[in-house]
Amino acid sequence: MRVALFITCVNDTLFPGTGQAVVTLLRRLGCDVEFPRAQTCCGQMHVNTGYPEEGTRLARHFVDVFAGYDAVVAPSGSCAAMVREQYPRLARATTPSFAGEVAEMVPKVHDLSEFLVDVLGVTDVGAYFPHRVTYHPTCHSLRGLHLGDRPTRLLEQVRGLELVPLPGAEECCGFGGTFAVKNPAISAAMCGDKVRNVTSTGAEVLCAADNSCLMHIGGTLTRQRAGVRIMHLAEILATTEATR
Repeated sequence: MRVALFITCVNDTLFPGTGQAVVTLLRRLGCDVEFPRAQTCCGQMHVNTGYPEEGTRLARHFVDVFAGYDAVVAPSGSCAAMVREQYPRLARATTPSFAGEVAEMVPKVHDLSEFLVDVLGVTDVGAYFPHRVTYHPTCHSLRGLHLGDRPTRLLEQVRGLELVPLPGAEECCGFGGTFAVKNPAISAAMCGDKVRNVTSTGAEVLCAADNSCLMHIGGTLTRQRAGVRIMHLAEILATTEATR
């Protein structure tokens, strides 16, 4: 299977190790993974802040760059949801031909956990991670992609990992992209609630499918010296006894 890694802006700029983990994991599972260098932003920030024309141009570029692949995998529920939910809406305001291209592309775009469980049909990826972990289901992965228990099913199969439930797991962490910039006080208060729930679990590691939310929560964890580190799901799943 020819798979393209859609790295996303946040990962490419701030968390490149997550993209490397996705490649390591998928190649270990037998996928032919490529990184199209022409990829850019998916346009989520533009559309969410009222610039649909600019977002549509980026959507056209995305479709051109990732055409021809069997699957497009993103380590970001937020950006995958942008393609799946917003691209069809943007395309309907353009031409029938572009709307057709988007309709063909959308089913190929997957969050990592979705791709592993639904497309490859695996939950045990051969990972080893002997730590106490709690999982935060980010808003886009939960409400946009409806990932359900796919990420936790994967974590439950990691050897040595103790998965503990997160109280108030479905509550937003307060990041929300530009929401955190426009409403910093509310954002910080929401994150404070999330951090209290995280620390109550006694977990060593907070895991999620979106580094943007992990970055937000991780900042508060660090300032509070909570002793909890953040890790993307891909990084845990890519870890084996041989790589530790």
